[in-house]
Amino acid sequence: MSQYTIGLDFGTNSCRCIIIDTNNGKEISSYVHNYKFGKNGVITSKKNPLVARQHPKDYTDSIIKGIKGSIQNAGKRFNKKKIIGIGIDTTGSSPMPIDSNGNPLVYSKEFSNNINSLVWLWKDHTSYLEAEKITEIAKKIRPEYLQKCGEKYSSEWFWSKIWHLKKIDPILFKNIYSFVEICDYLPAYLSGNSHPSKIKRSACAAGHKAMFNYEWGGLPDKNFLKKLDPELAQLRDRLYDTVYNPEESAGNLSEYWSKKLGLNTGIKINIGGFDAHIGAIGAGIKTGKLVKIMGTSTCDIVIQSSKKIINSLPGICGIVENSVMSNHYGIEAGQSAVGDIFASFINNDVAESYGKNFKQKFKNLEKLAEKILPGKHGLLALDWHNGNRTILVDTMLTGLILGKTLNTKPEEMFKALIEATAFGCLKIINQIEKYKIKINEIIAIGGLTKSSLIMQVYADVTGRKIKTLKSNQVCAVGAGILASIPTNKTNYNNLKYFQNKMSVKTKKIYKPKKLNNKIYSKLYALYSDIHDAFGTNNKPIILHHVMKDLIRLRDN
Repeated sequence: MSQYTIGLDFGTNSCRCIIIDTNNGKEISSYVHNYKFGKNGVITSKKNPLVARQHPKDYTDSIIKGIKGSIQNAGKRFNKKKIIGIGIDTTGSSPMPIDSNGNPLVYSKEFSNNINSLVWLWKDHTSYLEAEKITEIAKKIRPEYLQKCGEKYSSEWFWSKIWHLKKIDPILFKNIYSFVEICDYLPAYLSGNSHPSKIKRSACAAGHKAMFNYEWGGLPDKNFLKKLDPELAQLRDRLYDTVYNPEESAGNLSEYWSKKLGLNTGIKINIGGFDAHIGAIGAGIKTGKLVKIMGTSTCDIVIQSSKKIINSLPGICGIVENSVMSNHYGIEAGQSAVGDIFASFINNDVAESYGKNFKQKFKNLEKLAEKILPGKHGLLALDWHNGNRTILVDTMLTGLILGKTLNTKPEEMFKALIEATAFGCLKIINQIEKYKIKINEIIAIGGLTKSSLIMQVYADVTGRKIKTLKSNQVCAVGAGILASIPTNKTNYNNLKYFQNKMSVKTKKIYKPKKLNNKIYSKLYALYSDIHDAFGTNNKPIILHHVMKDLIRLRDN
């Protein structure tokens, strides 16, 4: 007899909801709800281009629209009474200020029009100075904190955002009881456990973004936080001391939400997590495989058994036990912009002769770029248009295209930008493998996997097979897999069982071409030169050869 789970994937611009069969992972139906607040769901500021916020009402509206829409799309024969669980993933770090009852502070009359009372979306980079200061102080007095997050704290993460809020809006801060990641708030809200003392916090969000680790007693200690700001030290008492693995339950669907959604009371609600980590489960992640979520930015997930202790991976932005699977480290890396780079180039620098809109321009550029052999455009680019997330962890870096001539064409620059993002991916892989964590294969998910050009370039650059998957909703599938696990059997082996049954099947495999890989190895060496020259101050690097070598490769 079939049973079903619901997977809710809250992204940057929309929420994707699917219903899947727990027996075989078949996607019964789906529904996409686009956020209404701001521009494509992101609330920005004319005064500061680094601001990126979201309204929590977009999330709650998405729950109703998504679940009801998916049930309707499943057809009249579908029996919603057989739905046994709901799983949730979100972006992160995306913390939200709440009051003492767990209500979003933006719902109060006093702060309803205050942009700082909203959810601070992952891509909000306003706290870059605070992130630098956190790194500086931690290096001096708590270096162990940095070992688990690549030796640098990021402006995308929990503490830097909260500290920045306190600095720019002290009145609001005094009215905030606590903060909660959206991936933790939504399961708590659905289960009626959103009081700050009852919210179950995920190991995923806490470990990767808030420096939580049981090795040093959970969250950063009060003495450290006091060095940042005494009020952050006071806040610690109003946060949490315990975190939960992804296989565990956050509670059961409340009576309120049961009536609202027309579902059985008591349906299991899973512990939430970040989209990339949950998506890795849906993609069938195993040791030796890297799951790469490829969209506006990228996020890379690797797992490694926690039997072998990993103390540090410099430049890699997260090493957290139990964040993806129990008894395993979840290792997170990624690039701050990939799809955004292509979109920016096409929207701002490509003439209408290539197409009337973005879609037409992309297709025409793709066709033309496929004909350009590696090295023959004479260009080399840096993929830092929105800073570098990994391995430099530096938001103060920008993009670059080197080697342009009077004859350079848009399709050549387009391909150089694709290659640059692939080189950035290889940097991440090489850094992880430097510490004896082998990566044999890449599983790619997300919107960019639809491009055969991008996938083949990544295979040729990395020298590894790249698998794409049949579903466009892999993160939501991962959430549905977790929701399939019986409440009384929350362990890794049980997750593995459901993952084997339900993870998304392979659509296509891209194999590296030896000749292309050989040429790209030469270009990667040049990329590494400019990467280190502009991105580090470790040693003086001579760049006199770069342009000349590009010409030699072009004309060879």
